[in-house]
Amino acid sequence: MRIFRILKSLISDDDKFLHGLEVIEGWVSKILSIGMILVTITAIFHLGYSLVETLISTFERHNDAYFNRELFQLFGLFLNVLIALEILENITAYLKKHVVQVELVLVTSLIAVSRKIIILDLEKKDSNDLIALAVAVFSLSISYLIIRLANSKNH
Repeated sequence: MRIFRILKSLISDDDKFLHGLEVIEGWVSKILSIGMILVTITAIFHLGYSLVETLISTFERHNDAYFNRELFQLFGLFLNVLIALEILENITAYLKKHVVQVELVLVTSLIAVSRKIIILDLEKKDSNDLIALAVAVFSLSISYLIIRLANSKNH
């Protein structure tokens, strides 16, 4: 019964309810931050391992085609780390200002689409995939430009 009275008082009082939501948002953001730190560290170790493995294999094989193929995979791994850092920055910015910063989200999205383009195997994709990526890049770029212009006018 006591729990129901506490819940009723929290729900009936808007200020208490909003404060409770802020506390929950803060905890969720902190948990997400810790998770992204773990993901980022894992991505860095994976990148380092792949980098060493690719360099050793390239020197052993003396095969330029192999190295070129693996180079694009390495670029994808580098961009994975950048994407993880951008997401962590989004979460950190939210913790500081309690506002989702659209500009950061758009930059993260542009990096993710750029990663997809870099690692794209053109022999396995058809024209619809390329058109979809082009539309995504164009839309994100225009959105980013609009946000940048709006932010520059406000400052």
